[in-house]
Amino acid sequence: MTREHHVDPSAPRPTAVLVSVQLPGTSDEQHAADLAELGRLVDTLGLEVLGTVEQRRHHLAAGVVLGAGKLRELALWTGGSGEVPTGAAEKKDKARLRREEEGRDEGDDAEDVWAEEPEEEDEDGAAPLAFHPPARLAEVVVVDHEISPRQARNLERATGAEVLDRSSVIVEIFHRHAKSREARLQVELARLMYVAPRLRESGAGGDRQRGGVGGKGAGESAVELDKRKIRDRVAQLREEIAEVQVQSATRRARRKDARRVALVGYTNAGKSSLMRALTGSGVYVADKLFATLDTTVRQLDPPAHPPVLVGDTVGFIKKLPHELVASFRSTLDEALEASLLLHLADGSDPTFRSQLEVTRQVLSDIGAEGVPWKLVLNKADRLTEEQKAELALEFPEASIVSARVPEDVVRVREMILAFFDGELEEREIFVPYARHGAVGAMFSQARVVAERHDAEGTFVKVRGPRGVLGRLEALAAGESAAS
Repeated sequence: MTREHHVDPSAPRPTAVLVSVQLPGTSDEQHAADLAELGRLVDTLGLEVLGTVEQRRHHLAAGVVLGAGKLRELALWTGGSGEVPTGAAEKKDKARLRREEEGRDEGDDAEDVWAEEPEEEDEDGAAPLAFHPPARLAEVVVVDHEISPRQARNLERATGAEVLDRSSVIVEIFHRHAKSREARLQVELARLMYVAPRLRESGAGGDRQRGGVGGKGAGESAVELDKRKIRDRVAQLREEIAEVQVQSATRRARRKDARRVALVGYTNAGKSSLMRALTGSGVYVADKLFATLDTTVRQLDPPAHPPVLVGDTVGFIKKLPHELVASFRSTLDEALEASLLLHLADGSDPTFRSQLEVTRQVLSDIGAEGVPWKLVLNKADRLTEEQKAELALEFPEASIVSARVPEDVVRVREMILAFFDGELEEREIFVPYARHGAVGAMFSQARVVAERHDAEGTFVKVRGPRGVLGRLEALAAGESAAS
């Protein structure tokens, strides 16, 4: 059963403010691109971005991500105090906090700004009001980094707003967009794997349930119970995913000898748009990140002989949560088992070169680096002629196209067919008249080049993949495909 999320377009969207720390080694251009990508992720999640708070630091502040001055500036966006209150609960938890801080740098409390600009604080340590408080306050703070539970908790106390990090935003988007049973199972598993380490005691430490036999013993805390339930559910999900993957492997095995193309690339590179144009299918297309999470396979249209199957895959992204990388590895099997990869990138995105590296790294991680691939720079309709010429010089082997231009789609189709024509074999197969039904199979599964007849049957010259030709020969001889 597919989950549907109905949103009233006239209803006001929850508001958010973005937080990003530019670390050493990150250029201004890359930092701006990362922040813009976070904005698109947040928009995909259904939040309205009111503004951003940025800072240059050697590393994230151990307690609250930002320095004191920037934390107060962030609080202006949310109506919070800008300070982290302390109390009895925090004092009881000192040992745990010390454990969390073991990996922190020695100079963590020292001046941490690596750019020429000093941290924005005046002599009294208060943040100067560089702007007036906004007319609308942000309800959510979204941090463009993966942060610890302690950092999230402290930010919530200082801002009075809900705090999400980049990983939690991506996990939630995956949860909303998953359609197939396998994708839904994978997403639920990823969410639980992400949530489990972030469970914490509530209040004064959490009440404990009574012990086992006779009620003796300390029993389990509420958090321990929750973690045990999560472990049980994770085990159940893995069993269900294993069953679904067996079914998926069976379907792929039926297509083993088919000519298969997989579209791979960064999220929102236009894979689904090109898939729709190449196959004439109703694949879902939207200008949103992670619009496609399910692997979809359709036949190239107009049909080729023998057929060519085109598969759309989940998009890649930088800083993808480890839980999702592990959970969605199986959805990339279409890429691993394809004969050809079309590596798509948004040629109009100034950061597409780094996105290409992300895609290549993921393909290497799943063992698909040896699969033949061709580079397609999409969205050429957003480029000037001068920009197209520059890309053609930099990437002479790439096809610079737009999935919206029919002539470009035809060029991509011809490129695919040209690749496979180089892998085909030509063979003459004798078909006795008693088994003349095999001739029809040859026309549907391969390309018939010529026919000639004699008194005993028909000689059919066909061109197609070696495995297909072997099955056709067995069919014409009255043998099973396995014999």
